[in-house]
Amino acid sequence: MLKTTCKPILEVRNLYVNFYTYAGIVKAIDGVSFTICEGEIFCLVGETGCGKSVTSRAITKLVPNPGKIEKGEVIYHTPQGKIDLLKLPEEELRKIRGKEIAYIFQDPSSALDPLFTIGYHVAETMVEHKTVHNLKEGLHKAIHILKTVLIPDPEKRVKSYPHELSGGLKQRSVIGIGLSNKPRVVIADEPTSNLDVTIQAQILDLLKKLRDKEGLTVILITHNMGVVAKMCDRVAVMYAGNIVELGPTERIFENPLHPYTKGLLKAVPNPLIRIERLESIPGTVPNLIYPPPGCRFHPRCSYTMDECRRRKPRLIEIEDGHYVACWLYAR
Repeated sequence: MLKTTCKPILEVRNLYVNFYTYAGIVKAIDGVSFTICEGEIFCLVGETGCGKSVTSRAITKLVPNPGKIEKGEVIYHTPQGKIDLLKLPEEELRKIRGKEIAYIFQDPSSALDPLFTIGYHVAETMVEHKTVHNLKEGLHKAIHILKTVLIPDPEKRVKSYPHELSGGLKQRSVIGIGLSNKPRVVIADEPTSNLDVTIQAQILDLLKKLRDKEGLTVILITHNMGVVAKMCDRVAVMYAGNIVELGPTERIFENPLHPYTKGLLKAVPNPLIRIERLESIPGTVPNLIYPPPGCRFHPRCSYTMDECRRRKPRLIEIEDGHYVACWLYAR
């Protein structure tokens, strides 16, 4: 599914995740597969509830109860060889989670303990993964880390509590915690959704600079197509637990193939084109306890055929590295 120049670092293969609720079984992730190249910024984009965050959490078995990973593989390419993260015992996985694969969660306020200083949060992570000998050394290194994520006056802020920081500084602190152990992969789950536009731009620029400087691989989860255009090398468009389109970001924007992708782009203002009225996608996201048969997007699609109602389309390559799961292109 990739050009030969790609050096894979993570491969998600045929991933299925269900949630066992009192109302029924929620079929949240339905056979998702993609490969992430080393050093790229890879985006998962789609509406709320499409499965972006569940997919990212499943990579390191962080799916909360009552969720269960039914089957699939997550192949992590280490310098020593390949590892299936889903088959690792929890004790072994903890050595990778937070150290080699780090998370930046959506809400920094809930990710930070109000009883501890920012410096302690950063230092504790390093102590836990034994990248420093003790808390004192960790606190000393925390100052440098806060400086790296552009927090002003880090010598003072390292002693600050979360309630003493603005939203932007909290988010930068969470990024600092994620980067404290020099991970190879950072999963950023909508890291700018609670911030104002100016701070959003600063955080996104920071992530991009850290990718270029540190050689990070970034998995960015967002519902904002503007963020995708600014940040990402490749993008996977998700709908109702499936990937419906996958490819280089510029090709997705220049030549969107799936009707859902086209709908998302038509709902975004284009400053270069005068538009009287933005279009919306009719209908709502389906109930995944009783998902539609065949293509899950067919109840909302204006191109629906009989085949769409009967069988689920698979991803097929339309142009170099550009894939779509749609019966319009299957023949």
